[in-house]
Amino acid sequence: MMRLPADTIIAREKLTGYLLVSQERGDKSGYLALAGYTLENAEPLLGDLREQILPLEAVPLEFNKFGQFYEISGMLTGPNGVTLGVRTIWMTEHLSCITKFVTLMPDKRRTR
Repeated sequence: MMRLPADTIIAREKLTGYLLVSQERGDKSGYLALAGYTLENAEPLLGDLREQILPLEAVPLEFNKFGQFYEISGMLTGPNGVTLGVRTIWMTEHLSCITKFVTLMPDKRRTR
């Protein structure tokens, strides 16, 4: 089973500038709000991604000129106790060998 490094980078800006901001297309903020994640308080999402999702099995996806991409799917329990199924994408950069969080999507196939 493959796991990504514990020191994988999860940029706060990915959450506050994208995931937790309402978007016209591909909005994820509404889904995350179901579990109590908000733009005003992004820290719980940052911590929960690191503690609840990052330790799960990482499945290799494509490799391109930027690096190796991985998917981690799992259940994310928010600050209000609601659990969401999520698919997350991560990447290990080819040149720097740094692993970082890329994005999160609802995974409606997953239920408790």
